[in-house]
Amino acid sequence: MTELNAEADFPIQKGTSLPKNYDPAGTENHWQQAWEANAAFHPQANQTAEPFCVVIPPPNVTGSLHMGHAFNTALIDTIIRFQRLQGKNVLCLPGTDHASIAVQTILEKQLQKEKIDQIQLGRENFLKRAWKWKEESGGNIVRQLRRLGYSVDWERERFTLDAGLSKAVREAFIRLHEQGLIYRGEYLVNWCPASGSAVSDLEVEMKEVDGFLWHFRYPFKKESESERTTHLEVATTRPETLLGDTAVAVNPSDERYKHLIGKTLIVPFLNREIPLIADDHVDKEFGTGCVKVTPAHDANDFAIGQRHNLPQITIMKKDGSMNKNTGQFEGLDRFEARQAVIKALDDAGLLIDVKPHRHNVPYSDRGKVPVEPLLSTQWFVRMEPLASKTRDHLKNGEPNFVPKRWEKVYQDWLTDIRDWCISRQLWWGHQIPAWFVISETQGRITNSTPYIVAHSENEALQKAKKQFGQSVELQQDEDVLDTWFSSGLWPFSTLGWPDEKNKDLCCWFPTSTLITGFDIIFFWVARMTMLSVIFTGKIPFKDVYIHGLVRDEQNKKMSKSAGNGIDPLLLIKRYGADALRFALVREVAGAGQDIRLDYDRKKDTSITIEASRNFANKLWNATRFVLLNKLEFNGQQDLEFDPEDLQLADRWILSRLARANQEATKRYQTYNLGEAAKGLYEFTWNDFCDWYLELIKKRLNPKETSNKQALKDQKIAQKVMIKVLCELLTMLNPLMPHLTEELWHSITKAPENDFLSLKLWPELNTNALNKELEESFENITEAIRVVRNLRAVAELKPTQTAPVIFVTPQKHLATIMKEAESEISSLTRASKLEILDPKELNKKQSKKSLAGVSKDLEILLPVDGLVDLSALEIRLKRDLSKAEKNIENLTSRLNNPNFSKKAPATVVSECKAKLLDAETQAELAKKRLSDLT
Repeated sequence: MTELNAEADFPIQKGTSLPKNYDPAGTENHWQQAWEANAAFHPQANQTAEPFCVVIPPPNVTGSLHMGHAFNTALIDTIIRFQRLQGKNVLCLPGTDHASIAVQTILEKQLQKEKIDQIQLGRENFLKRAWKWKEESGGNIVRQLRRLGYSVDWERERFTLDAGLSKAVREAFIRLHEQGLIYRGEYLVNWCPASGSAVSDLEVEMKEVDGFLWHFRYPFKKESESERTTHLEVATTRPETLLGDTAVAVNPSDERYKHLIGKTLIVPFLNREIPLIADDHVDKEFGTGCVKVTPAHDANDFAIGQRHNLPQITIMKKDGSMNKNTGQFEGLDRFEARQAVIKALDDAGLLIDVKPHRHNVPYSDRGKVPVEPLLSTQWFVRMEPLASKTRDHLKNGEPNFVPKRWEKVYQDWLTDIRDWCISRQLWWGHQIPAWFVISETQGRITNSTPYIVAHSENEALQKAKKQFGQSVELQQDEDVLDTWFSSGLWPFSTLGWPDEKNKDLCCWFPTSTLITGFDIIFFWVARMTMLSVIFTGKIPFKDVYIHGLVRDEQNKKMSKSAGNGIDPLLLIKRYGADALRFALVREVAGAGQDIRLDYDRKKDTSITIEASRNFANKLWNATRFVLLNKLEFNGQQDLEFDPEDLQLADRWILSRLARANQEATKRYQTYNLGEAAKGLYEFTWNDFCDWYLELIKKRLNPKETSNKQALKDQKIAQKVMIKVLCELLTMLNPLMPHLTEELWHSITKAPENDFLSLKLWPELNTNALNKELEESFENITEAIRVVRNLRAVAELKPTQTAPVIFVTPQKHLATIMKEAESEISSLTRASKLEILDPKELNKKQSKKSLAGVSKDLEILLPVDGLVDLSALEIRLKRDLSKAEKNIENLTSRLNNPNFSKKAPATVVSECKAKLLDAETQAELAKKRLSDLT
C-alpha cells in the first residue's frame, strides 16, 4: 500500500487543527509539561483502586543518559502506563543514587585542579562542595529521563542521601547491629588503591591479561653441611608479595616433599624464617606443587594461614606503596616493587625462569586499577542469616522471575554467600552511625577501641556516659556505608519506612514489579530481597522482570571502554522520544533477550528507529485523514450504531480491533512487550491504514448526497473509523504516549487537562470477534495484492481498468467476496468483476489472461485487447531467460565442493535461498507464457 495522504486522497471537508507534518520535539515537550503541570501521575494513597507500584532503579547522580537507561525506561513506562489504563492506582517512584565513589572522584579531581589539599579542606567543607556540585550538576540525569516522557511521580522523587532515606539507613544499620548481623573485624578485603577504599566482590571485574609466571628458588635454612636439598622451586604472578610470605605449602600426600615438611626456609632479602607446611588446598599437579603463602595479601593464603595459625604480615600501604616491612623496597609503588624484586632475585641467582602466562586479574570497577587483597578493619554484614530467610520465600515462588531461568541465578547468589563488607573509606555518603569511645584508648582509634552505635551523636554520648562515665570522649567512624546498602533499602525506604504507618508504605508496599537488567541481580535484587525480609518480613516486589542488554550494530555490548555507546539524546533529537521508545521495545524478541540496535556512526542514523518514526508519521497522517472525513464528535455516545447497519469491512475491522485488544492485553500483562508492540504495529499499519481506510473511501464521499442509504453508510463508516482509531490510540499509549495523547486530543477535542494517559483501557467486545470472517478477509486482501501484481506485470497504467475474475470452490468465500464486490472493484480498478465456481469458468474468456493463485482462490486478469501481447510475451521470455541463467549459475556454485564445504554456512544458505527464488520466478514466467498462448 502507498503512504496515506490526507489531502491527496480527499478534498478537505472539515477543518483540522492537526498540522500537516508531525513535529516530535514540539509534541513531546508540550505534553511533558502538561502532565507535570497537572500532576497527572501523582496518585493518592487513600484511593480504593487496586494499587500498582514500581520503584525505578535509581541511576547514579553523576550519570548521563545512555542506551541502557533509555531501554529500561521504555520498558518500565510501558508497563506502568498499561497498568494505569487498567484503572489501577499506579505509583511509579523515581530517584537517584548518591554514587559515593563516583562523586568523591569528581570532587577530588576538582580539588587537584585547584591545588587544594583535601585533608586541610576538611570533611565538613568537602561535603559542602559535594552538595553544591549535586545541586548544580546532579540533576542532569533526571532532566534527561524527563525527555523520554517517564510517567513517574516527580513530586515523590527521592535521593539516597535525602533526610528520609538517611534516617532509614541509620535505622537499618542499628537494627542489624542489635541483632548481631553487623560486626567490625580485621579481614582480607579487596582494596582499591586508586579510590583509597575497600570494594565488595561484586565491584570487582575479572580481566584476562597477558602476564608472566616467575619461577624462583626458595632457599632452605642451612642446618648442616650434609643437607642435599638446598631450595624449593616456587612460581608466582606477583613476586613482590614474597616479602609478606609466612610459609611455603605443599600437599601432604606429595611424595616429593613429605620428608621436607617442617623444615625452615628463608625469605629472600629479609632473612625471615618461615616453615614448610602441608595443606590439602595445594594442587600437587599444578606447577612444582609448592605454593608460597602470603596470608595478608591473598584470599586462599588467608584461609591457609587461619588453619595453620600463621602470622599475617602486611607489606603495602593503602596507596599501594610498599611499607616498612619490605626492607630495601620500602616506598616503591607495588608495580615498581615487582620489577625491583625480580631484578634482585636475578642478581642473587635465585631467578630460574620467566614464562608468559595469560591469567585473570581482579580490577576495581570504580578505580579501574588492579585491586589488592589487603588486611583491613572494616564493617561487615553477616549474610547467611539474611539469605536463609530469603531462600525460604523463594521456595514459595517469591519473587516471580520473568523469564523463569533467572530464578536459578538468583538462587545461586543466595547460596554459599560471603559476608558483605559495607564500609568505604570515603567522605561522600552515609557516615557509619558508630562512635568510638577514644577516651578508653588514649585518644586514638585502635582495633580494641569500644564503640557505640546510635541514631545521633547525642544519643551515643548518653549511652557512652552510662557505660564509661561522664568524662567520655567520642569520635564518629569516618567511613561511609557502601552505596548498595542504601540502595538495598530502596523499595521500602522510599515509601516511608521505618514509619510503618506511613500511608504510602501501607498502600504500595510490597511493590508490584521490579524491572532491571540481569547484571545487577545480586548487586541490587538479592540485597533488596534480603534486607526487605529482615526488616518487613516481606519480599519487596511480586514480579522481577529481567531484561537484556542493548547491543551495538556489531552485536557487541556497549561500554565506555569500548567506545561503542550510542547517544539516545541524539536519536531523540533526530527521531523523537516516542520513536526511540517504540523501536527499543519492539526489538525485544522475548523477555530477557538482548536487542541489537543498528546505527550508522558516520551519519548518526538508525534504520530501526527511523522505521518507528515512519510508523508515527503513518499514524499521524491516518488521524489527519480521519479528521478531514469525520462527523462532528461530541463524545462516546456519538459512536453508537446498530450492528445490523455494519457492512462487511466494518464487521471485519471491528473483529480485528477486538482481536488486537485481546492479544495486546495478554501480552502487556505477561511482559511480552515486544510482541505487544509488533501486534499493534501490524494492526495499525496493515489492517487499519492500508485496508480499512482504503475500503471505506467511496462510502466516506458518496456521489449522491441526496441518497439516504449512502449518507447512512457514510455515517456508519465515520463512526467505525473514529471508534477504531480512538481505541487504537489508547492501546498504543503505553508505547508512544506523546503522539497518542496529541492525536486523541485532536479527535476528541478534550480539555487540555483531560488526559488519554488517565483513561480506561477499551472494553473488549467479544461479540465482534469473528475468526471465520477474518480468515476470509485475509483471502480477499491477498487476492487484491495478486491482482495488483498482475497489473504491474502487464504494465497497465494506474488509471486503466481491466476485467478481473476470481475462481474459488469455497462457497462461503465466494459469498463474502460478492458482498465486498464494490470495494474489491475499486481497489483493483476492475472494469468488470466476476466471482465464479471452477465449473462456471469460461475457458475462452480466460485464454489470454495472466493468472495468479492465493490459497483456494485463482485470480485471472484478461489482458487481450488491453496490452500489446507480443511485447508482453517478449518481456516474459526475457524474465524466464534471466531466471534460468541465475539457476544455472547458482546450481553450479552449490555443486562446487570448494564452495559448499568451505564457504560460511550463512553464505551457503543465502545461495540456496536465491536458487529457490530463481526457480520460483522461472516457473511463474513459464506459467504466464502458457496462459498467453
